[in-house]
Amino acid sequence: MAKTRSIFVCQNCGNESSKWIGKCPVCHEWNTYVEEVVQKPDRFSLKAETRSVPSPISDIQGHENQRILTGSKEFDRLLGGGLVPGSLILLGGEPGIGKSTMALQVLLNMPKHKSLYISGEESQQQIKLRSERIGQDNSNSYVLCETKLENIFNILEQLNPGLLIIDSIQTIYTERIESSPGSVSQVRETAGLLLKYSKETGVPVILIGHITKDGSLAGPKVLEHIVDTVLYFEGDRNHLYRILRANKNRFGSTAELAIYEMNDRGLREIDNPSELLISQFDENLSGVSISATMDGIRPFLIETQALVSSAVYGTPQRSSTGFDLRRLNMLLAVLEKRAGFRLASKDVFLNIAGGIKVNDPAIDLAVISSVLSSNLDQPVSKKNCFSAEVGLSGEIRPVSRIEQRILEADKLGFEKIFVSKYNIKNLKKTKYNIEIVEINKIEKLVRELF
Repeated sequence: MAKTRSIFVCQNCGNESSKWIGKCPVCHEWNTYVEEVVQKPDRFSLKAETRSVPSPISDIQGHENQRILTGSKEFDRLLGGGLVPGSLILLGGEPGIGKSTMALQVLLNMPKHKSLYISGEESQQQIKLRSERIGQDNSNSYVLCETKLENIFNILEQLNPGLLIIDSIQTIYTERIESSPGSVSQVRETAGLLLKYSKETGVPVILIGHITKDGSLAGPKVLEHIVDTVLYFEGDRNHLYRILRANKNRFGSTAELAIYEMNDRGLREIDNPSELLISQFDENLSGVSISATMDGIRPFLIETQALVSSAVYGTPQRSSTGFDLRRLNMLLAVLEKRAGFRLASKDVFLNIAGGIKVNDPAIDLAVISSVLSSNLDQPVSKKNCFSAEVGLSGEIRPVSRIEQRILEADKLGFEKIFVSKYNIKNLKKTKYNIEIVEINKIEKLVRELF
């Protein structure tokens, strides 16, 4: 008979302790330790045990050309060319951001492959309503509402699907562990058994995971280690746009991202996000400028909006949406010290259009241009684009992948792009239709614009 013992596990980070602790010494959260019974399992296998034999690496056959296409260009590109047989994918994000919709769309887009959608949170009628809202149907896709892992494996043995989706991993439990579903022990054990099933059968498995209040994926950290790919949905539920980013990918690049728009028919792929992240207005407005940014290896243009007004109260306000507030304060200090603009007594509000967050330092020049434009109440031309970092001494610093940024601005019909003087040493200006303006100091930027 299997041996059992009792331990206390932090439900936030997975740290174990032999006794109850009020504050976790690892993640510093209070009252997160829960007693769990750990049972040393008997011998258990989904299939008969086979003895592994070492093989020379030169004799191992690769499977690079056997990827499974999901029918979604952006999703396949994010994975590195499609689903890899036997891969385990973890899809995380905030509640209501579109994880279940994304997984169901992937399943419905593959009519040639038998697929199984296992839901531990919704009924079959709810999933049917979502599929009708998406507007797709697939007679080769099956839905099962089950939370017990042993029953799921029995169904898998009978059905033998080519794709498995689990929604969500926190609702699945196994009788091997005497703890409630969603606990650290249950998540670790069920994910490990699903990984074993995926590797033995070659069936790709997509796990949908919850997140904690601090934004990280719920469950033990080992969950992110054992999966092959970690996809994370970013964005605000109050905005239309969703960013799907690969935080980990054993079969592709982690520098890729895909942008989707949430509408009444599910998630729509956006092939050219630059056109949607720029407002289409006829007249020139002050406080608006366009920046050529990069996220990973993908360039796109983002609209930066700023509002500068006299402070009503004694202390001026500084507010930023989608941009680091500390960096905004630094850029305002550079403007006051190096360019002579008195902004200490004025309120400054900054917004990145589209509800997305930008960490690329190349947006600094666009932020400064928007602030100056709003302060002077003089609009920046809609045909101008900016891409450079601003240093503390007021110098305009170079940024990476400047050629891709220039090509993106050129493709969308911009006439000028302001870049750092030190970025164009080996750049051939003749192959671009856009005018490249060299800037080395903030003072020159002010003279060029105003």
